[in-house]
Parts: sequence; structure tokens; C-alpha cells
Amino acid sequence: MEPIKFIETKTVVLPRENVDTDQIIPARFLKVTDKKGLGKVLFCDWRYEAGGAPKPDFVLNRPEAAGCRVLVAGDNFGCGSSREHAPWALVDYGFQAVVSTRIADIFRNNALKNGLLPVVLDPESVRKLLAAPGAQVRIDVAAQTVGLPDGSSAKFPIDAFSKYCLLNGVDELGFLLDQEASIAAYEAKRP
Repeated sequence: MEPIKFIETKTVVLPRENVDTDQIIPARFLKVTDKKGLGKVLFCDWRYEAGGAPKPDFVLNRPEAAGCRVLVAGDNFGCGSSREHAPWALVDYGFQAVVSTRIADIFRNNALKNGLLPVVLDPESVRKLLAAPGAQVRIDVAAQTVGLPDGSSAKFPIDAFSKYCLLNGVDELGFLLDQEASIAAYEAKRP
């Protein structure tokens, strides 16, 4: 994983509520174990016609979405099943953070383990972001703040361990491996 300290980008706005993991990545794409390539099927049923042509009115198919690394969504993002492929697809597409008023617990945990920052903000801050598609934002992971388009900022919660992992670009296994010397020293002192 790459460290995430700051995210400075324009936003993509998906003002839908209760976006479940089957909408993020339909079940027919869950047969793979490789994360690469899942970004092209992100929101597949909303993004493409039955024949595979892109729907021009879907937000990710618009030119202004190119290069945006923050997705702002309606309430209750990532609900539904626990598929880890959902954050894989978002990260493979290029997103580094998802912002909502509520993010489902299992999705949030899967996102954090895969280098995707789930940002829960107060309803007024999310309303401001939803009303300003393409707005420039700055997320500071260490300070746990999002700089909003009107110049204000909003705080978001994140547990200390997940914050450490994101800031240092390590997952849980990487964290344990980084402790190898301390573990060996401890074990060497045991009778």
C-alpha cells in the first residue's frame, strides 16, 4: 500500500443513498482473486448499457471525473454484503477516499485494510460537498480533517491503528512484519 497523508483532488459526487456492495461491484465479477482490473467494472450496472457502451449521463463516464480521487456519496455507503472486492474496485479505479454521512461497518473495515480512507462527516458538510460536484478538497489524514470548498473544514473519526497504517502505507500484516525485530528480541529473552 502507498502511504496516504494528504489527498488533494476534485470530487466525484454520487448523491445516492444506500449504495450497497452489489451496486459497487456486481456479484458476477467476484470470481477473481486479483485486484487489478476491477476499476473498469466499478458501478458496472449503472455505468454501462447492456451491450457494454458507457452511459454518458453516469458520473464516472463524464470527462470531469477523470483523475478525481475522492467519491462523495449519499448516506449509508457500502451497505449489504461483506465483499472485499468493493473497496478493491474503488481503489483500482483510482479513488483514495469515500465520503458519506454513514459508511457500513464491514465496508469501512475492508476499505481501511485495502488503503481506501472511509470518511464519515456530519450531514451539513456532506450536503455542501454533494451540492458542489467537482469541488477541490484537501483531506489531512493526520489531522483527521477535510477542507471543504467554502473554506471551512470538518473533522472525521478514524481509529489510531488504521490511521497509523494509512499514514505509513502498511496493512495489518505489514505492521506485524515491521515488529519482527522486537518480537525476536522478546522471544530471545524467554527461557
